[in-house]
Amino acid sequence: MAKGKSGGSYRSAISGRFVTAKHGRASSRTTVREAAGSGSTGGTYRSAISGRFVTTAHGKRSPNTTIKDS
Repeated sequence: MAKGKSGGSYRSAISGRFVTAKHGRASSRTTVREAAGSGSTGGTYRSAISGRFVTTAHGKRSPNTTIKDS
């Protein structure tokens, strides 16, 4: 797992895999920074671009720019 210097990890919205901090910062529209020890959000979708939670319908329509939190 790739970890950033400030304790967070970056996850690709396209593949769902963890990526290096360098790649996460370079691809900010398709990666999400996850805080260390973050809890479950019950399967909601979050935008990789804005970081905000989005509706399930929007999350399913935009699989390359949204992450499904579990």
